[in-house]
Amino acid sequence: MNKDRAIVVFSGGQDSTTCLFWAQKQFKEVIALTFDYGQRHSNEVQHAKAIAEMLGVQWLSIELDLFQKLTKNALTSPDVAIEMAEGELPSTFVPGRNHLFFSIAAMVAYQKDAKHIVVGVSETDFSGYPDCRDQFVKSLNVTLDLAMEAPFEIHTPLMWRDKAAVWALSDELGVFEFVRDHTLTCYEGIPAAGCGKCPACILRQNGLETYLAEKAKGAA
Repeated sequence: MNKDRAIVVFSGGQDSTTCLFWAQKQFKEVIALTFDYGQRHSNEVQHAKAIAEMLGVQWLSIELDLFQKLTKNALTSPDVAIEMAEGELPSTFVPGRNHLFFSIAAMVAYQKDAKHIVVGVSETDFSGYPDCRDQFVKSLNVTLDLAMEAPFEIHTPLMWRDKAAVWALSDELGVFEFVRDHTLTCYEGIPAAGCGKCPACILRQNGLETYLAEKAKGAA
């Protein structure tokens, strides 16, 4: 398999865009893979395409309607409120999403002769999603290798970074302003700072403020 080629699971949000820039530093060829799965912020797909075009990265999109048929959650069902209750999974959790996304990414990688798969999951700021944990990713990596007899390597550059540290990484890569101004993280589909009210926007903004405060303190 081509050790210089990588597939990046790419939504156009802060995390996956940071991972895309990270992958460009690591590999000679990068392919961005976006999923259209009926997410409530449906403009995410075109937003991801636009970013890929700005960066001159090959972009692929795969349409999946399984989640709307098989699950009931706030990301694919507009009638479900976005809620986060103590001790429970957030209503935005889509069962099986990362399992399926990463498996399909491996299928694409197999066809594209790409050894590497890059995903933006984090166990530090993961909102309680079980499919963002390091143990899950490593387990799936083994399963995919066995399933296809291919030595895939799944990379998780954000796994042990909270949102402030993700901002720090984008700054280290020299793309802080791009990530701040061009990514779409908001559950309501509003780019950049977003709506400022949904959990994704609050997490992003808190991380940004923490990072900027730490950076200012370090420069003092």
